[in-house]
Amino acid sequence: MVGEAELRLLPAKPGVYLMRDAGGEVLYIGKARSLRHRVRSYFQESGPVDPRLRAMVGQIERLEFIVTDSEVEALALEANLVKEHRPKYNVKLRDDKQYPLLKITWNEEYPQLAVVRRIKDDGARYFGPYTDAGALRETIRLLRRLFPLRTCKHRIGVDRVARPCLNHDIGRCLAPCVGAVDKETYRAMIEQVCLFLEGRPEPLARDLRRQMEEAAARLDFERAAVLRDRLMDLSKVMERQKVVSPAGEDLDVLGLAVAAGEALVQVFRVRGGKLIDREHFLLAGEAEPDLAGSLAAFLTQYYAEAPRIPPEILLPAPIEEQEAVAAWLAQRRGGKVVLAVPRRGAKKDLVTMAMENAALLLEQERVRRSYDEGRVLQALAGLTEVLGLSAPPRRMEAFDISNLHGQEAVASMAVFLDGRPAPDEYRRFRIRTVEGPNDFAMLAEAVGRRFRRGLAERTEGKVGRGFADLPDLLLIDGGKGQLHAVLDELAKIQGLVPPFTLALAKEEEEIYLPGRSEPLVLPHDAPALHLLQRLRDEVHRFAVTYHRSIRAKGTRRSLLDEIPGIGPRRKQALLRHFGSVRRIMAASLEELAAVEGMTRAAAEAVYFGLRGAETGLESGDRD
Repeated sequence: MVGEAELRLLPAKPGVYLMRDAGGEVLYIGKARSLRHRVRSYFQESGPVDPRLRAMVGQIERLEFIVTDSEVEALALEANLVKEHRPKYNVKLRDDKQYPLLKITWNEEYPQLAVVRRIKDDGARYFGPYTDAGALRETIRLLRRLFPLRTCKHRIGVDRVARPCLNHDIGRCLAPCVGAVDKETYRAMIEQVCLFLEGRPEPLARDLRRQMEEAAARLDFERAAVLRDRLMDLSKVMERQKVVSPAGEDLDVLGLAVAAGEALVQVFRVRGGKLIDREHFLLAGEAEPDLAGSLAAFLTQYYAEAPRIPPEILLPAPIEEQEAVAAWLAQRRGGKVVLAVPRRGAKKDLVTMAMENAALLLEQERVRRSYDEGRVLQALAGLTEVLGLSAPPRRMEAFDISNLHGQEAVASMAVFLDGRPAPDEYRRFRIRTVEGPNDFAMLAEAVGRRFRRGLAERTEGKVGRGFADLPDLLLIDGGKGQLHAVLDELAKIQGLVPPFTLALAKEEEEIYLPGRSEPLVLPHDAPALHLLQRLRDEVHRFAVTYHRSIRAKGTRRSLLDEIPGIGPRRKQALLRHFGSVRRIMAASLEELAAVEGMTRAAAEAVYFGLRGAETGLESGDRD
């Protein structure tokens, strides 16, 4: 427990404090204008008002603090530390995952559109984030219809391209790869793309209408029809954008709903006075979150990653240290940011609308989760009944093999806990002892290694985590042969009580059980079968993904590592510079020699070595 002597050492300066439990785990991270005043308030008789923090105080064993020059600097540091440590008692974005963004590679001569999850300081322009994958896909489809953006990976002006791709033939690409469009024309189109993504489609609509009328005047009716269709698509988007501010302002509107230990924030993006987009984000905490604390936590976490910050953000309630938060946002934006709590008028109506939407979405989320939980429980109960188990399986594991004619063979293990995927528990195995395409032996090796290691970890006292947490049910992707191979391997492991083991064959979805000659066939709509299929499909996906990554690494090794004078550092520098072996093969001697760490002799070795490998591959294919 933290003592009075330790509290006296706290400085009366701004900074960030970290509270740890007896095991050293970070329980909570906070910021303060005065560390001494804020931290001491947790240990006074009245204690903190927030029930989350009251529950935490009794667990605190150690305090750490970092002094900063200002409250704004403390706010930025707090946001970074919360993201790194993910403390148990901080309100945070649920899963804290990186939501996808749209990226325009503005720094390239002929920019492209890409979906990314992180913002980099690379000169590109970013838009988003998008929490709705369906809305993101629809946005990309619309952009492809409206703008003939290039989608190829050719290096313009470097790669030799004989003719443009099919996208150019159907009017979906301007074909800069063959010099069919100049940089200025292409850049003007990219500026229109950015205007559209910023929620300002009116200039684009005017330009499309002008081009359409000019094409019709030239009697180029085919071109005019294409432009007409694009204008119609754009008009549909503009009709969906609701005018909410006649003043034409840019602002974000936040609504918050809190219930049963959860909170949901609704964000309305208003650009040019129009509501162009909305996103919602779930917050998670250890107990009932308070409105002001949840808003403050959301602001620092969301806008720490947001590519654009508007000049005004409307809030449903004041937050603590509102001036410091506004100053931090202004630093990130590079201009003034106003945090306002409107009391009347159109802006108050906007906040009310955001609050109502947040409450509805939170209720929908709770109903959906309750429904999903019911389906999982039903599936587990059905599985327990049809398999004759004594209790629903808590931990279910599945194994699958992926290889190419026995080469680069890998095995993967997927795990479901209480009927739900547990990705942190997934494991991958490189097959060591089996040569040739023998799935039976590969499965036996992987399963045997998993359980032997689990027993060893239990002996070391690592019960209840990692491999030491043994499954109640083991699923093998395959049929009777794969099942018997695994059962034989499990029987060899001394001290092991084998889990209930079965195999699920893909084609007829037949379930093979120990001691039964005929497979068990469940109705296609049985929840128990759906649960097994989900587990089987998940391990298959995991195995195939791992195998592809191994093959890709093997390709790089087989071509570059055979070239004399090219060690790991030069290989890494080449791949970092060009991005792929194919692009290295297409590079000139001068381009290769210009890479950091390369010499003229090394460049010649790569240039002629890769072309020799390419020739060998081609002749081998012909044979």
